[in-house]
Amino acid sequence: MASELISAILQIERERGIDAEILIEALEKALESAYKKNYGVTFEPKVVIDRETGEIRVLRLKTVVEEVFDEDTEISLEEAIEYGDVEIDDELQFEEYLDPHAFGRIAAQTAKQVIMQKIREAEREKLYDIYDNKLKDIVAGIIRRVEKETVYLDLGNTEAVMSQREQVSSERYSTGSRLKVFVTEVKKTNRGPRIYVSRTHPDLVKRLFELEVPEIQNGIVEIKSIAREAGSRTKIGVYSNDPNVDASGACIGHRGIRVTAVVDELRGEKIDIIEWNPNIAAFISNSLSPADVIRVDIFEGYNEEGDEENKARVTVPDNQLSLAIGKSGQNARLAARLTGWKIDIIPESELRNIIESELLHSQDEIVEMEASPLDELFMDNGGDVDDIIEPEDVEVADEAGSNENDLENSEADGTDEEENTEKETGVEVETVSEVTETKGDE
Repeated sequence: MASELISAILQIERERGIDAEILIEALEKALESAYKKNYGVTFEPKVVIDRETGEIRVLRLKTVVEEVFDEDTEISLEEAIEYGDVEIDDELQFEEYLDPHAFGRIAAQTAKQVIMQKIREAEREKLYDIYDNKLKDIVAGIIRRVEKETVYLDLGNTEAVMSQREQVSSERYSTGSRLKVFVTEVKKTNRGPRIYVSRTHPDLVKRLFELEVPEIQNGIVEIKSIAREAGSRTKIGVYSNDPNVDASGACIGHRGIRVTAVVDELRGEKIDIIEWNPNIAAFISNSLSPADVIRVDIFEGYNEEGDEENKARVTVPDNQLSLAIGKSGQNARLAARLTGWKIDIIPESELRNIIESELLHSQDEIVEMEASPLDELFMDNGGDVDDIIEPEDVEVADEAGSNENDLENSEADGTDEEENTEKETGVEVETVSEVTETKGDE
């Protein structure tokens, strides 16, 4: 029986891929429980299976102590010395007698149960590893049944579950039809791995393009971003790392064969392939395709909560405003998700009004800035700039030269008298004269 046990374990290892050591260790643990249960012992037995011959031995472990309180699990130091050089707290192993017929039958039953259990566990673990590696990837399955709006797919060696929220509302799922789905989650359960799949996930479109476009598989073309409203429309931003390769053309394929294959798998969902651009203004302009964009204004800042908020104001021709926004705002929504920016779309006529308003506002500011400091000075005193050439100012000049004739005489007498006059009054006659001339010119 012993040799047959080892032969059976080795055969299972070859056929099922289960490590023989794992099976033997599990069998040892099971036999320990079986021995304790069938023989009613109070100690913890230790079962050892010989890896070469398959011989089974049951051992009793005893701890070396100074004073024995439990003979089943303890042995005195004086008695233990007879078995070798030992110290307190050392453990000694004593082999228990086994009835070959009685325990052989128990061992056979236990071995069968343990091996079958381990085979099931190993298969479940193997399945889990397979689908855990497929997490965030595409798998194909056949719809086996639809129960309470939940779709169950047969993946060949296990079953996948697609809940209602992961289903496309416009799609109809009938038993027997083949479907490609995106794996969103893999859970371990007692009955094997539980696999959850989706038809609405944006990455489903990304993976489908990876299957159809070799340039994406090779890393020449990248899908930088994706925005999707499942069953209706998807926008993908693509970029080429090779200047000689057109990213959009690679995704579309000859006569549209590649993108058509993806559309067919998505059952007619529209797909917009957008050229990704590191210049955010250019990328936003591209994202609103098929509408033409006249101008993109970028506004970077923070909202009231202090979080970074990026906005863009996009101007389109008046006759393309509805095209840019899309049906029920779909085109604008997808563009905002694709770029990660909040987008405000306005017609060209509104932009002209905004520019005119800004220009008028700028002119008002310029007029205020060019106002004369003398205006402000005299306005503060309740006067006007015209007051600076009123008779009161002429009197200041009269004080400097007594009268107009004296002023003419002082000018005729030379510059020395003029300088003396300035020193006496503290007023430069030249400055007042210039102001008077200016008023006269006006």
